[in-house]
Amino acid sequence: MADNWDDLVLDEDFIRSAETTEPSARARMLAARWRAEEPEPQPWRSDEPPAGWFFSKARRRKWRRR
Repeated sequence: MADNWDDLVLDEDFIRSAETTEPSARARMLAARWRAEEPEPQPWRSDEPPAGWFFSKARRRKWRRR
C-alpha cells in the first residue's frame, strides 16, 4: 500500500504556494505589547541618537583620558 506522501516534493514552489502565513515572533510580541499599551509616536529620523548610542558622552570622556 503506497502512501500519497511518497511523491510529495517539499521545494520552494511548494512552500511559496502555501495559503496561510504566520507572523514572525517579533511581530506577535509587539502586537501583544501594543494591545495592552499603545506605543509612543517615534520620529522616523530624529536629531537625538538612541539610548546607548556608540558615540555617547561617557565613551568620549574615556577616550580623552588616554
